[in-house]
Amino acid sequence: MRKILVVGAGQAGLQLALGLQSHGYEVTLMSNRTADEIRSGRVMSTQCMFHTALQHERDLHLNFWESQAPRIEGLGASVACPPDEETGVHSRVVDWVGRLDGYAQSVDQRVKMAGWMETFAQRGGQLVIHGAAVSDLDYFARTYDLVLVSAGKGELVSMFERDASRSPYSEPQRALSVAYVHGLGPRPEHPDYDAVRVNLVPGVGELFIMPTWTVSGRADILFWEGIPGGPLDAFRGVKDPSEHLALTLGLMEKYTPWEYARATKVELTDAGGTLAGRYAPTVRKPVGRLPGGGAVLGVADVVVANDPITGQGSNSASKCAAAYLAAILEHGDQPFDEAWMGHAFDRYWDTAQHVTKWTNAMLAPPPEHVLNLIGAAGQLPPVAHRFANAFDDPSDFENFFFEPDKTAAYLASVTA
Repeated sequence: MRKILVVGAGQAGLQLALGLQSHGYEVTLMSNRTADEIRSGRVMSTQCMFHTALQHERDLHLNFWESQAPRIEGLGASVACPPDEETGVHSRVVDWVGRLDGYAQSVDQRVKMAGWMETFAQRGGQLVIHGAAVSDLDYFARTYDLVLVSAGKGELVSMFERDASRSPYSEPQRALSVAYVHGLGPRPEHPDYDAVRVNLVPGVGELFIMPTWTVSGRADILFWEGIPGGPLDAFRGVKDPSEHLALTLGLMEKYTPWEYARATKVELTDAGGTLAGRYAPTVRKPVGRLPGGGAVLGVADVVVANDPITGQGSNSASKCAAAYLAAILEHGDQPFDEAWMGHAFDRYWDTAQHVTKWTNAMLAPPPEHVLNLIGAAGQLPPVAHRFANAFDDPSDFENFFFEPDKTAAYLASVTA
């Protein structure tokens, strides 16, 4: 029986560990926190998982919360126009929603990771609660057939060299702030199904609102992405959750009043329901080399960390875990050498490259043809539908998003 160590208990690490376990591998999972500490801690992310990523969970029978979590059946976009000269209030110049072919869902990672970790232990997996250091991995690399590093923060990430050719940004491009809330009302003009709403405020940032399932049941996530140094970059140093929520709502009232109108009665889901931070989107080389000469393979955010502006983090983690699981199973009893690690990553990069290209494009001011495309979706339902469903399969953006000629040809074909 092959022995595999997974370091890090997030979406990718746990999905991979549970998948390997189900195929008879002897798996050790290392986490720096217990399940109870995760469940009672601070929120770790926003997450909206689309059909393909959800299917990877179903394939492994890990969709424990599918019947409880809201079914997100649409994705919509609003674009704010410049503020009124007299009132200073923003209104919408674009507003549309596209129907998803397969529904999406969001489960608070505190709920999912704690539950999956307990399942892994119940199924006989070896769970080690320890914050691993490079020196630990130097030892473990000699005692396991394969070491997978899926802890996307801290010392371990430094083992993986930044891939400058795939990382155009060296600094954070957004300041991030999250609040999980109960009591958000429906949009008065909204269809009778749940949808993720993306609100673009040109030159300022973006507000995302998504239904979720959290430790206290059904909730919504209010997620600001602010251009660094701008008016949304206001959460650094804010420790008090109530102050964080008040700041979130004040910015909504000014920049997205159509969303604020349904948020006047919200309250935080719990004391751990807020999060703020920033990081530079980075692609790293997949193989980490240890002082003793061993090699480890980076997983998901360790090797491809995109800004969450396109909502792809948990989706990419799920797809990475699925790609690596298939690569491991196909490899049989052969050694997991550096060449194999490179091939396993290339298999994941086949999908991840489209996410990285699209995400980095969305961090820059949108060119005219992209503005035309987003605007056209408000008039042409097939455009809204295609745009929404490309969140599940970002490779489709290659066909109509990046190049002005392709965008023009696509819009012409739809109007014809």
